[in-house]
Amino acid sequence: MCVASTLAQPASIQTQEPPFSVPKILFANWAVVSETEDANEYLASFPSAFSTGYQENDRVALRVLLPNQSDKKVPVVLILHYWGAPNLKVERSLALSLNERGLGAAILTLPYHLSRTPAGAVSGALAVQPDPTKLVATMKQAVLDVRRALDFLETRNEVGKIVGIYGTSLGAIVSSLSFAVDERLENAVFLLGGIDLTSMIWNSSRVANVKEQLRQQGFSELTLREALKEVEPGNYLAGKKANRTLVIRAKFDTVVPPECTDQLVRALPNSQVLEMDTGHYGGVFIQGRLLRESANFFAAVAAGKAYNPPKEILAPTVRVGVIGTLPGKMDVVAGFDLIKFDRIGKSYSSILLTPQTPVLWIGTDIQKGISLGIGISTRRTGFGLFWSTVL
Repeated sequence: MCVASTLAQPASIQTQEPPFSVPKILFANWAVVSETEDANEYLASFPSAFSTGYQENDRVALRVLLPNQSDKKVPVVLILHYWGAPNLKVERSLALSLNERGLGAAILTLPYHLSRTPAGAVSGALAVQPDPTKLVATMKQAVLDVRRALDFLETRNEVGKIVGIYGTSLGAIVSSLSFAVDERLENAVFLLGGIDLTSMIWNSSRVANVKEQLRQQGFSELTLREALKEVEPGNYLAGKKANRTLVIRAKFDTVVPPECTDQLVRALPNSQVLEMDTGHYGGVFIQGRLLRESANFFAAVAAGKAYNPPKEILAPTVRVGVIGTLPGKMDVVAGFDLIKFDRIGKSYSSILLTPQTPVLWIGTDIQKGISLGIGISTRRTGFGLFWSTVL
């Protein structure tokens, strides 16, 4: 019996398809959107390799921007947007920055977003639901769409080597899984991404309602991790022969917890890392700089040159919250840090604006988001607590 079992095992393995396998198809020609002296823009559309039953969602849109260099093939970077994106302005800015450096860009619309949003829904609303089966389906569809987009790009005479993949937030999470399972993706930039999907859902401020609904359904962190293992990037990154990667993290991120980003960095031992003194949304204040650095990274990779990241990316640490000082006064405040007294920013001073007067706050975190300290203003000085979120 043991011999028979041993002999039967290889046959089943041989017939099993590799994970995230995408059937080959014939693609329709892309449509010309615009042609200028500097760049040409095209729009491609093809069926998703994963069917959800939503006609809009099962049709993938790929927007390609190429510098006007008709005499040679153009290396291309695949770009994925963030969760809930209402448009592709940020991604187009990166694409144009890549074009300036002689690289092409292909912007993929993720499932349930923009043109793929089912009637009656908001862009991205159906992408993250309190249902592990649907979460797995959305991640799997996104990765299959990435792989089919690469198949499409390989059919175009205008397109040369796939330089790598770029993703922001949800796009970075999808990028990490795509990067892990597709050998054509040798290089990557992950902006505000991470791995360990379960930990993100269980600890992210952005999906607290999703976590609560999962708990009401009886899921624990342990059982959710088991349910999501098929699409967990960390399960596929081990052994990935990465060429070069860049991870851009936010020190005070509460949407993608920093420990999840750190796990991604550890899974990419050769990765370069840039850190911002912001939360998940604070990068908007230095968006242009982040896009330029990402474009510089890919330009260096394409040219076979070293990429030298800046030692740091200066960005304001902007806080919003509520401050309460003795003798019992509470105010809604918004402001930014003036000084950090330690490397991790646990102790700091901030200038805060209240409806009445500015307040100088000097304090130290006693737990995440809660600082104990002293508030100084022209009206009063007192000890208190500051509940804050870093943008």
